[in-house]
Amino acid sequence: MTDTITRTYTGETETERETVSTTRGEERERCPECGGRLVSDSEHAETLCGECGLVVEENEIDRGPEWRAFDAAEKDQKSRVGAPTTKMMHDQGLSTNIGWQDKDAYGKALSSRQRQKMQRLRTWNERFRTRDSKERNLKQALGEIDRMASALGLPENVRETASVIYRRALEEDLLPGRSIEGVATASLYAAARQAGTPRSLDEISAVSRVDKMELTRTYRYVVRELKLEVKPADPEHYLPRFVSDLDLSDETERMARTLLDSAREAGVHSGKSPVGLAAAGVYAAALLTNEKVTQNEVSTVANISEVTIRNRYKELLEASETAAA
Repeated sequence: MTDTITRTYTGETETERETVSTTRGEERERCPECGGRLVSDSEHAETLCGECGLVVEENEIDRGPEWRAFDAAEKDQKSRVGAPTTKMMHDQGLSTNIGWQDKDAYGKALSSRQRQKMQRLRTWNERFRTRDSKERNLKQALGEIDRMASALGLPENVRETASVIYRRALEEDLLPGRSIEGVATASLYAAARQAGTPRSLDEISAVSRVDKMELTRTYRYVVRELKLEVKPADPEHYLPRFVSDLDLSDETERMARTLLDSAREAGVHSGKSPVGLAAAGVYAAALLTNEKVTQNEVSTVANISEVTIRNRYKELLEASETAAA
């Protein structure tokens, strides 16, 4: 009997709560003056009565997007839901990616049966992501570009540009007779020069899976066929990295830039390696600013020989003295 009373009392309480909630909801939808239905004016950020015009709420927060779209296609184009697309992935990042961690959403380890299921799903997911040989080629090349760029410390924009160059080479059928690694390395080298963050051929070939000869040959072919605008490397672009690796002062970097400017006016740059000029400029500037650095340290950072530094830095000092006179 006690149980029956309790159940009846509980049922009455729930009914009363539902009635109160419904009544409050209707009150929020009705005008407090005339009982008319409320409407929302998004243009003026107000809630007002549709019959008497009473403004019930004002200064409402617009929780919609800040852009406007006039058709479905424009709405889809401007929508920013989901991860951004990127040229660094063969599918532009639009497919599903199953993580390698065997844990659920709460961080708990999966059971043996669930791990087998997830591994099977990963296998099928990888098969579906690369539908043909072109996508498999692109996936391998973009992975190679990302690996080399990470080893060289190149920024995101260089990787994106290299991915676009490789995609163009693949679309224009430039790969037959050449290796995927060779074209990928040439694309990264061209992208680094276009972005003003160049790396020397020796640095690129050190992290690549192709030798320097194949790299230079493929690079010239890709630039010629795609009609890429690649300016000659400026020695000053190498200075910040060399100065930072050698832990030298800003004064030394400014002095090195002055020496290179004097050498450019004197025509010393013509036919000389930009890496060698930059390294010689850093070494000569360090001597002029009384900072202790050896030719061996500079050659290690710049990946060139000490003989090149000795020859170039003498030419830079002579050009500077001539300009001062």
